[in-house]
Amino acid sequence: MLIPISPVISILACFIGLGAAAPTAVDVGAPAALRGEIQAQKPLAEDWLVASTFAPHFYQALGDKPRNDFITNFDFDGDWRGDNNWANADDKRYPLKAYIYYSVTETVSHFFIHYAVFHPRDYKGGELKGTILSDLIRLGVERGGKYDPTGLAEETALAHENDLEGCLVVVLKNGRDLTQARVVYVETLQHNTFSRYVAGEPHGFDRVKLDGQHSLLYIEPKGHGIKAFNFDRVEDKEFILYKFTGTAEDPEAQDLETVVCKEPLSKPCPIFVGYELVAISTTLWAKAQDAPNSTYATSCDYGPFQMVLNQSGKAAGKKFNAGKAGCAFVGRVGGQNMARPPWAWFDRRERERLPGRWFFDPAGTIKQNFRLGERFSTTYLRNPFWAN
Repeated sequence: MLIPISPVISILACFIGLGAAAPTAVDVGAPAALRGEIQAQKPLAEDWLVASTFAPHFYQALGDKPRNDFITNFDFDGDWRGDNNWANADDKRYPLKAYIYYSVTETVSHFFIHYAVFHPRDYKGGELKGTILSDLIRLGVERGGKYDPTGLAEETALAHENDLEGCLVVVLKNGRDLTQARVVYVETLQHNTFSRYVAGEPHGFDRVKLDGQHSLLYIEPKGHGIKAFNFDRVEDKEFILYKFTGTAEDPEAQDLETVVCKEPLSKPCPIFVGYELVAISTTLWAKAQDAPNSTYATSCDYGPFQMVLNQSGKAAGKKFNAGKAGCAFVGRVGGQNMARPPWAWFDRRERERLPGRWFFDPAGTIKQNFRLGERFSTTYLRNPFWAN
């Protein structure tokens, strides 16, 4: 049932047996969970707790086909094929329950949390006209080589099967107590462009609003690009508000009219849809290891990356190899194979940067993007999950 349950209660319930189970069983008592302490937990459970504590609130704007704007998981239809998601998104035998993919990286001073938001369809231009235009552009490019006379053969203009956009939330730690940590930077992706925000004084950057420890983010209808949510720029739009609860809820489980929020500035959304978190490491990344396959159309070679790791209390340079991994999802409708996983995201204005660095080396990326000084640590506390 879609009711406004406190995400904090939901998180705690996972650890004291009152609600959905955490990703792995951990012997953690309620008092430790209440204090936000995570020292005794295994890495996977710790990552889930960090990601859930700072999980954004997503204001999903709705287009003329609201179901196409529901957040869900890649395998909502029970398989990991990429070329049937467009068709199956229309099939109400498959509920579009809300899941968000995540991964957590940690340095001595910060958490870096990637969140990825999936939709089966990017329907820019409309379901029919958008896909027809996309097919015509694609055929023109195929016949004319790489030249595109329309100038539209890129993700900003093409409707396509599968859509994955997301954000990077940077949290300043305060010891091991998560309740005292705070969001400081946020980067979001919309159609091959990153937007950068700060949670405090702007200092030349736009500001992201927070609800407690949760960033308020806007997801556009149809194309699903993500930006900071601005209450003053959402007139005449309808939304579904998604919040982390630890339970993947279906917006259609009750009358959609009761879920849709129309005036968030003057009247806060009375009801929200809960979402659950799913680890990138065991889903999108795991499927990428034997690409090409039914999920990924092609693979790319990532690495090696030179990074600094804290080893026995000492910082030491270490080379990590991400290796080959799937870098474009299979998609046959509209623009082919246009959706990409987080390690293949890029900013079209910064194509000279090392491919994959935004995902694989978030500390180095944030330090560069926000022009931070040498005091900003890029020393990681443990090997990344992707390292070979």
